[in-house]
Amino acid sequence: MGTSTYSSEFRADAVALYHSSSGGTYASVAKDLGVNHETLRTWVRGPGGGQTPGGGSGAGRGRGRRRCSL
Repeated sequence: MGTSTYSSEFRADAVALYHSSSGGTYASVAKDLGVNHETLRTWVRGPGGGQTPGGGSGAGRGRGRRRCSL
């Protein structure tokens, strides 16, 4: 696979921003950051369950933010 374009600090900040945005979707937060929404989704759901370094337990993940595909 390709090399990573984004630093681990940027990824952690992006995940934290997603979790702190009330009502934000992957698409809306990703657009603000200039990344693909699937990239952000992968970071949020990825290894560690989307925890940011030193970010605590990650409580409150996934509260009403999942999109439904029909």
